[in-house]
Amino acid sequence: MSQAQSQQQTATKPNKLQRIVSKCYQLPAALQAFALSTVFGRVIKFAGTAGVEVLELKGSRSVLRLKNRKKAQNHIGSVHAAATGLLAESATGFLVGIHLPDSKLPLLKQMQIDYIKRSSGDLTAVATLTDEQIAAMHNDDKGEVTVAVTITDSAGVEPVNASMTWAWIPKKR
Repeated sequence: MSQAQSQQQTATKPNKLQRIVSKCYQLPAALQAFALSTVFGRVIKFAGTAGVEVLELKGSRSVLRLKNRKKAQNHIGSVHAAATGLLAESATGFLVGIHLPDSKLPLLKQMQIDYIKRSSGDLTAVATLTDEQIAAMHNDDKGEVTVAVTITDSAGVEPVNASMTWAWIPKKR
């Protein structure tokens, strides 16, 4: 086997997080989101405390939700700005996390969040990666990607424009 073939084989091998996510998708459909959310909330305690729910995590897309509950509200009864940032960071970070090989460490480098208008009700974040971004995470020892994330509220309005820049470096051995 050539070095290029060996690198490609290593790059496409599912990482630990992807293997856990795959096991969640082996459950009955009605339990999948609950299982994904439970795993995520135990690993990322702040997201679990806030009540971030993982609705979908497949391929190049993640869908997460944060219900407008008292524990995540601001003084005017909508989802708090910091909780909104947590939702965007979680959607992009979990997506990056399933694509990085176990030998690499993801690091949030930049959060770009523009609050456009007041949100109404629950928030849903949809993060996406391109095929080129996924390939870079598999093949480059170090790098960064800016991950698009769309956040909508219960009324279908996008109250926030956001993107997150994630970097990765080799893990120390």
